[in-house]
Amino acid sequence: MRTLNVALGDRGYPIHIGRGLLGDPSLILPFLRTPRVAIVTNDVVGPLYLDRLQAGLRDLGVQVHAVTLPDGEAHKDWPTLNLIFDMLLAERCERSTTLLALGGGVVGDMTGFAAATYQRGVPFIQIPTTLLSQVDSSVGGKTAINHPLGKNMIGAFYQPKLVLADTGTLDTLPARELAAGLAEVIKYGLIRDPVFFEWLESNIERLVAREPEALAFAIERSCANKAEVVAADETEQGERALLNLGHTFGHAIETGMGYGAWLHGEAVAAGTMMAAELSCRLGWIGTDDVARIEALHRRAGLPVHGPRLGAARYLELMAHDKKVEAGRLRLILLRGIGRAVIHADATHTAIAAAIEARCA
Repeated sequence: MRTLNVALGDRGYPIHIGRGLLGDPSLILPFLRTPRVAIVTNDVVGPLYLDRLQAGLRDLGVQVHAVTLPDGEAHKDWPTLNLIFDMLLAERCERSTTLLALGGGVVGDMTGFAAATYQRGVPFIQIPTTLLSQVDSSVGGKTAINHPLGKNMIGAFYQPKLVLADTGTLDTLPARELAAGLAEVIKYGLIRDPVFFEWLESNIERLVAREPEALAFAIERSCANKAEVVAADETEQGERALLNLGHTFGHAIETGMGYGAWLHGEAVAAGTMMAAELSCRLGWIGTDDVARIEALHRRAGLPVHGPRLGAARYLELMAHDKKVEAGRLRLILLRGIGRAVIHADATHTAIAAAIEARCA
């Protein structure tokens, strides 16, 4: 097991990374206020891992409740969130009850938001089971549900007490979901870690093949990058926005196509190519850099073009992005591989041209 720490003072927490951690629920015990938990999972992950987690905790004397949600981004909404509240209220769960998020990014985001708001705040623990959630969404305290007009528009910053990333759960992950997670891994290299980007260029096939050592290294390096950024800017007032490379374009794809049609990582990959295209058109990176970024995404099995929604529709959807400030759209662009910047002065004409150039 490898352990990293998110340095947020008395709200800091460890990230445990290793194979088989779900089989050791004693790792969870120190982070419970009382021996009572409520597990939130979905109907894909639950049949694989819920019984094992429940049995292990009960063997240690923990009272366990659970709710299983429907799977998918399309269910990241108020009615599904209420299923969590219904269970918590029906079981008379108290402020000392710890919520456990057992699943991918959707389960983690919804459980975190439920924890932030149930009785004005209860503790929660992230147990991410997808590559995307292990390297990104489980770390940092962003919790949310979607709105028909925009992704993740209703939520809260609320940190977990622990992140327990069992890399063994990636064995059951569909190939498409694994590729989606690799989009977020590539992102860290692009925004702040050029050495890691070069490592990915040399090792991407090992990750696609799920070689345990390569996956463990990529997960740890990604989490280390995110932990440093979150510790410096927890509520995204500055540097943390750089973690959203490709996300403004990507969220427009997810919303415009209907939640779940494109996986989050797939939309981020296409959005990253749009950001790279715009960066190139601004003269900040060269065509050779764009070619390297595209080649790595292709080798990871990710899309490098977005759907043809029309540039006007993209811009309309992007206007709802959380990075809009004083009516100006702030984009995360590249000054080089490993050097991301926040830019609010790109014209709609330039943005539209980059979008059209990167639509299938």
